[in-house]
Amino acid sequence: MKKFYRYTVTAIGLLPILVGVAPSLAAFPRPRQSQNGMVTSAHPLATQAGVLMLQQGGNAIDAAVATTLAISVVEPFAAGIGGGGFAIVKVGKNVETLDFRERAPQKASRNMYLDAQGKVRPNASLEGHLAAGVPGTIAGLAALHQKYGKLPWRTVVAPAIKIAREGFTVSELYTVQAKSKQKLLASNAAARQIFTRNGKPLQPGERLIQRDLAQTLTAIARNPQNFYTGSIARSIDRDMRQNQGLITIADLKSYRPKWRAALCGKFRQYNVCSMAPPSSGGVHLIQILNTIGSTDLAKLGWRSPEALHLLIESMRIAYADRSAHLGDPDFTNVPVAALVNPAYAASRRQEIAPDKARRSTAVKPATTEILQPFLRSEAVPKSDRQKQFLTAAAPMSESMDTSHLNVVDKQRNVVSLTFTVNYRFGAGVVVPGTGILLNDEMDDFAIAPGVPNVFGLVGGEKNSILPGKTPLSSMTPTIVTENDRFRLAIGAPGGSTIITTVLQVLLNVLEYKMDVGAAVAAGRIHHQWLPDKVNVEPWGFDTSTLAELRRRGHSIQQIEYWGNANAIEQLPSGYLSGAADPRGEGTAGGL
Repeated sequence: MKKFYRYTVTAIGLLPILVGVAPSLAAFPRPRQSQNGMVTSAHPLATQAGVLMLQQGGNAIDAAVATTLAISVVEPFAAGIGGGGFAIVKVGKNVETLDFRERAPQKASRNMYLDAQGKVRPNASLEGHLAAGVPGTIAGLAALHQKYGKLPWRTVVAPAIKIAREGFTVSELYTVQAKSKQKLLASNAAARQIFTRNGKPLQPGERLIQRDLAQTLTAIARNPQNFYTGSIARSIDRDMRQNQGLITIADLKSYRPKWRAALCGKFRQYNVCSMAPPSSGGVHLIQILNTIGSTDLAKLGWRSPEALHLLIESMRIAYADRSAHLGDPDFTNVPVAALVNPAYAASRRQEIAPDKARRSTAVKPATTEILQPFLRSEAVPKSDRQKQFLTAAAPMSESMDTSHLNVVDKQRNVVSLTFTVNYRFGAGVVVPGTGILLNDEMDDFAIAPGVPNVFGLVGGEKNSILPGKTPLSSMTPTIVTENDRFRLAIGAPGGSTIITTVLQVLLNVLEYKMDVGAAVAAGRIHHQWLPDKVNVEPWGFDTSTLAELRRRGHSIQQIEYWGNANAIEQLPSGYLSGAADPRGEGTAGGL
């Protein structure tokens, strides 16, 4: 039942196309169940690497590190050690997050992607050495492992080394991704040598061997700091200097991942915890759930026009606020407490007419004056209060072009981790002799006022470029608990659609009582304020429902599929149930 899809490239990224008749919910892939541990990821080899760590006596953190490194080998178009990301971790009753997102080099400047006339230089923030931020993946994984890991570091790196050295058979997904970036990959000698055959993408069934990456991972297995202070760092520095890039060995030496308090909110009887800024994911996931409030979506009916209208209008408000208020909290005031305050959501809910859509031009981000009364300290963790919203601190389509994984072990320790190189194949630059594909994360800054990034998101002053600053993200790795008991772990790639994908899978499980297989496979909607369109997947929504949404004033745009979610839930029996999205090639693996 997994092979519903073939793949195509569209304006918003690589998307799978359903072949034949749309399946019913009963036809969705059945979730995998296990009592002793579960791994879900976007690739079978990565899932296997994580399960292997659990089999060897490792915990969820060991398995997550191994899975992440394996993804870095088998999904170079989506994520890797030349990128960065976020993780949320539950150990015992404690939930915290780790920010290992890429950062702007010290030589970065506000107008670095503008020409002499102040116009944006095409693709300058997406392609080539200048597009890369300082990578954080290895520093983040090392920090996770140092704090919580159980197995030796070399053990958790070993599966990725083996896959890189021996190679793996590429899929249709890989080929379509590589074809979409064929010209870019061919323009960089090291990328061309690794990811193509004489400039043409590897075909399904061919083997991708990455010997340089295997050697790099071997060096990292001996000492992860080699990436930031040793021979690997010197190779990155040299390549940057030779190609007008900005990252220096000083940037690498100064990089530190940051432990941050999780951002949590209540939805029904559940505690929903996700990433705080510099990701917008947790803020707007909780904001939308708050806007739904006590409305009984299940009573309205799954896929009912009433329920969908409320979701769309709630998304519209949240993404409007995102454009004005979100950024790196170490550089700017981010009014987190107000945005996740249920009273604020209730006030915005009053703007939503029950049977009429508003144009996005009529939906404005809340002003500072409007938000001020909702800045109550109970809304965010005490450890982050001052940093996140009370004072300004001193400076210090992701589509399938991002990857997500979840791990739960026998003791119900949990890791939900999303990481990326940003757009597919990142900057299209491989550091010679290392196999490291660099990110193009600088595009996630607001490179000029009102100019959208590659995923169509508009940012404001709070997300402008500054040295050492972290670009705003939509990554939304999420853990849900019920009475301190693990209930659900979820996340997805998808750029601007990540937040709404996580939202809908969460609602499918918790509100509509679907199993995780059906929840991640079900059709999705998305609205991000601008452009003023409701994206709708081409199945799962009947024509009468779409007609009613149009009658209410929604501009419906049927496009092909997006995202590649995966999730693990704990059933009332105590068993774990995991599923990966049939839009991709991922799997769930149990111990």
